[in-house]
Amino acid sequence: MAKEIVQIHGMSCAACVRRVEKGLLSLAGVTDAAVNLATQKATVEFNPDTTGPEAISARIRELGYEALWPTRPDRQSGTIAVSVGGMTCAACVGRVERTIKAVPGVTDASVNLAASKAFVKADDAAVVLPALRDAINAAGYQFLGVVGESPGDPLEAAKEAELRDLKRKLVVGAILSVITFVGSMPHFFPFVHAVPRDWLLPALLVLTFPAVFWVGDRFFVGAVKAARQGTSDMNTLVAVGALSAYVYSALVTLAPALFASAGVEAHVYFDGAAMIVTLILLGRFLEARAKGKTSAAIKRLMGLRPKTARVVRNGVESDVPVDALVQGDTIVVRPGERIPTDGSVLSGASTVDESMLTGESIPVEKEPGDPVFGATINKSGSFTFRAEKVGSETALAQIIRLVEEAQGSKAPIQRLADKVASVFVPVVIVIAVGTFVVWNYLVPEPVFTRALLNFISVLIIACPCAMGLATPTAVMVGTGAGAEKGILIKGGESLEKAYQLRTVVFDKTGTLTAGEPKVTEIVPSDGFQESRVLELAAAIEAVSEHPLAQAIVERARKDGVQVSAVEAFEALSGMGARGNVEGSSVLVGSARFMKAQGVSLDGLDDAAQALSAQGRTTVFVGANGTAVGLIGLRDVPRAFAREAVDSLKAMGLRVAMITGDGRTPAAAIANELGIDSVMAEVLPGDKAAEINRLKADGQVVAMVGDGINDAPALAAADIGIALGAGTDVAMESSDITLMQSDLRLVPAAIDLSLQTIKVIKQNLFWAFFYNSLGIPIAAGVLYPFFGILLNPVHAAAAMALSSVSVVSNSLRLRRLASRDAKSLSER
Repeated sequence: MAKEIVQIHGMSCAACVRRVEKGLLSLAGVTDAAVNLATQKATVEFNPDTTGPEAISARIRELGYEALWPTRPDRQSGTIAVSVGGMTCAACVGRVERTIKAVPGVTDASVNLAASKAFVKADDAAVVLPALRDAINAAGYQFLGVVGESPGDPLEAAKEAELRDLKRKLVVGAILSVITFVGSMPHFFPFVHAVPRDWLLPALLVLTFPAVFWVGDRFFVGAVKAARQGTSDMNTLVAVGALSAYVYSALVTLAPALFASAGVEAHVYFDGAAMIVTLILLGRFLEARAKGKTSAAIKRLMGLRPKTARVVRNGVESDVPVDALVQGDTIVVRPGERIPTDGSVLSGASTVDESMLTGESIPVEKEPGDPVFGATINKSGSFTFRAEKVGSETALAQIIRLVEEAQGSKAPIQRLADKVASVFVPVVIVIAVGTFVVWNYLVPEPVFTRALLNFISVLIIACPCAMGLATPTAVMVGTGAGAEKGILIKGGESLEKAYQLRTVVFDKTGTLTAGEPKVTEIVPSDGFQESRVLELAAAIEAVSEHPLAQAIVERARKDGVQVSAVEAFEALSGMGARGNVEGSSVLVGSARFMKAQGVSLDGLDDAAQALSAQGRTTVFVGANGTAVGLIGLRDVPRAFAREAVDSLKAMGLRVAMITGDGRTPAAAIANELGIDSVMAEVLPGDKAAEINRLKADGQVVAMVGDGINDAPALAAADIGIALGAGTDVAMESSDITLMQSDLRLVPAAIDLSLQTIKVIKQNLFWAFFYNSLGIPIAAGVLYPFFGILLNPVHAAAAMALSSVSVVSNSLRLRRLASRDAKSLSER
């Protein structure tokens, strides 16, 4: 299966979303389609053997929309898309194609003038990329980078062009609306009486025409497209409302005798038609600007990439564009520079600020063999490294792609809203027609103009823009805010599951604990010092590969204890080790080993039992047949583990621990961290079964693990949270990935999910409440009691504000994401 994200132009409401999804799912080979109104994108999963981007684009066009694919390079198959600047005509296309085909290694090329892109096939596209760039520039055009790998994405350019178009039409619409308003209100502006009515009305007719049909062309185009599909959407409501007001006013202007003979009081509503379109377009403009803010996280991530890299080729250093890097390049990085791509250190040493990837502010030391990641900042030293991943293969590119997919996903609650919106528009049209019939025929003293205004008001105020934006804007802001903190949330479904969460299960080793034993106690025998016990033990263990041995040596180095040389070293598997240290025969191992060698433990048994009861592993040290002392070790909790557990419990969640360790050491760690429920002696393969058991008891369970050996349990849980070590994260098996091993991110991620769903519910409530309240008022229900009728202009303003309020409410998540987690009781 293949998964691609396609930009769709022309969608305006939840009904459009529903129509595009149904249309794509009806296409053979498409297994899933999720359309996001806020991003104007669709995430499509399909079988490439059955269908492809061409068929999907054709179906989108059939539905009345336009598709634009964000082509990314496929370096494996040797296909790449590059942006080319400076082309103006078909002759340029031919010249660029010939230039590209002449590059050694290129097998085929096609150039698209409208998209300013060249699609190049080569045996190895990555290798020919530098020559391709030079050839295009030498031909008099501009090589603008690989499509999808540079911040200058054509999709972003399309959004900016749309925003400019909206702004231009909004200004024109506002000017014409003011003029028509002044001309239609002589009782407010007495000077208008000086203009003869026979001149004034035709002038208003002409001025209103561009205000309705040019400024509001998107509404009429959208309505026609919907009608061709046998359906209706938000554009239908606006188009019918504005067209009704304009056509009626035109008839009053051009054929007043029709109304005089019918005894109908004739008024013109050119100002209403122009202002309806302009105000709704204002709402669209404000939405577009606000939606641009929701994707700011991705823009910031993309902007982190450096533009050039200093590469050593054939012994010569030179600056080359990052887009021209290939695997195997040797790259020089100086202090203060951003690392251009992913790779491993060849020579030199430094510290690197990886906070943009992990959120961890402490710089990481780098030596030969250590990995480095693109867009991170080199702090102190200089080093060279080998490029191993370039372009769309880097960790940063993968994170951006993950966030994009998450922002395009849906929470299950949105699917209900989409279904409601799909039938909402036809129902509104029926209500609007019923309103007109009642006010024109059934009320006492019916007035045609009043019936028409109420008909238009119902259509305008019922536009379901806010419904369509309620969920996707919140998901976009929530996932984007999480990405900036090092919390990668896979999408809407994960967010909604977190809202129902009741139990959080932590893996012990490597998750709650560091996964490496540490020396916690040194108990010397009478007549010996702690330093002597550590000195003898470290000398023997310095030549051992056992994890406990390494912990003892590390403690000796930390305490400044001199590690002496050992002679005649001998390791006895499962027992211990022995050797000669400075003329003494030294033994290090278990109590059984000591007794077998005839060493009396000299009263250390009691201390060993006490340490074992606290979950310690004990190692005895003997010299020349005498017990020197005892060392206690254990796997210590991670920093902030207790703080994370306390935060989760304060949120009202049950916290449990699962481990393969024995009950005694497991209980010791649990007691220290404040965890009440412990599942001990669980084999790795049985962890998923334990998670399923909790789920069978009615618990909604989150599993927190290291994302590798805990993958089955992560997948079995309602929410899998992978605790990532840098960038080696199990994104496939988890719903939430934490880019660093700070356990405080667990409650932060859950709280962010809760706040996002809370905002979604607020948005949906206000969207539905607004329509439910506004439609009856527009229909005139309050008129018999309070004399209240809703002017279409006021309805248009209210409709625009409803959409803006929903987007603004979603943007609050950026502030909420930075606060501390609160109690779940607040939800």
